[in-house]
Amino acid sequence: MHSITALILAIAITSVTAAQWGNICSSQPANRVRGCDRHGCGGYNNPRSWGRKHKGVDVVCEDGSTVYAPFTGTIDKQARPYGNGNAVDNGVQLSGAGFCIKMFYIRPVKYRGSIQQGEKIGVMLPMQSVYQGITSHVHIQNCDLTDPTPNL
Repeated sequence: MHSITALILAIAITSVTAAQWGNICSSQPANRVRGCDRHGCGGYNNPRSWGRKHKGVDVVCEDGSTVYAPFTGTIDKQARPYGNGNAVDNGVQLSGAGFCIKMFYIRPVKYRGSIQQGEKIGVMLPMQSVYQGITSHVHIQNCDLTDPTPNL
């Protein structure tokens, strides 16, 4: 009897942890992963230059769109993808609900504090000004660099 109770509890915990994230971008009704364009492909583990692999996913989002918190938690800190100060070198690290992620190419409304799923956390930066012709997107990567795609 105890083993059945433990199994049910384990399934319930797994279901909560594997919950889908909310919508990320106001210009997209669903969290659509960027396909391939002349700048590369937006899926997890897609090839990058110098033999690297893409350790995140690119969620399509038009420049200037509102970006939302995918889950309830905390904005932990600023997270910059390049550190070079270009027009899209900004983002945040979020944690909560069993997740830790970085979201790049956004201008955050704040760099610390509580957030609710679906709350505005920023605005999509002008990706076209840096990478003309790319499909504009928010880059999302898990802090442990595992595949975030199942949560989308």
